[in-house]
Amino acid sequence: MLSQFLSPRTNLRSDQWGRSLENRARLLITIVDAIRARVQPAFAISVKLNSADFQKGGFEPADAKAVVEMLNMRRVDLVEISGGSYESPAMHGGKQRASTIAREAYFIDFARYIQAVAAMPIMVTGGITRRAAAAGALANDQGRAGVAMVGIAQAFAFAPDLARRWKDGEADIALPSISFKKQAIASLARMSATKYQLRRMGRGKAPCARVSPLRALILQQLQTMQRNRHYQRWQADRAANA
Repeated sequence: MLSQFLSPRTNLRSDQWGRSLENRARLLITIVDAIRARVQPAFAISVKLNSADFQKGGFEPADAKAVVEMLNMRRVDLVEISGGSYESPAMHGGKQRASTIAREAYFIDFARYIQAVAAMPIMVTGGITRRAAAAGALANDQGRAGVAMVGIAQAFAFAPDLARRWKDGEADIALPSISFKKQAIASLARMSATKYQLRRMGRGKAPCARVSPLRALILQQLQTMQRNRHYQRWQADRAANA
């Protein structure tokens, strides 16, 4: 919801919560201030921020930079930089340069840029699956400092012992290949395969190395349809008993 408020593409309000970036960021700033007022000084507050939502007329890198400058005036302990939306999930590929995709840290360029104005440590998240990519994000590059932390999700879903593997010198892990021509379908399939692994681990099972992204996508769609039917029945029963 906070990303929707920040983006002029989705925030069409004309009151104090919309139009200008200052107004669109008001909800985020208000929440940060309210949390800080209610917790102990040592309590850590972090903010996850899109570098851009990659939508025409949406949240742009310059907007993200300005929001970080607003957060500088608050006691924020960490800003996590990611990007994209469910309509344009940039962290799963998309329109990045080939060199950017090759080193996996899709938002590291912007994260390095934002550190020049950030008063807090910066964390970058998005597509990091190899040890070399994580190390590259943390390292200095052409006079620009590396980030303080990297966020890893998909790789841990397929290899929950990833940290031990990296420590033991195993740099790469096997991930299912995605060959769909349409990027939106490929992104959904990759997310579905990741969620499939998380559900397996939630049931006490080990990740399945041979999971089919297409099969995972179909299963997820069927499960979503089933949940929607259950929810609709619940709504109907609730209305009937009101």
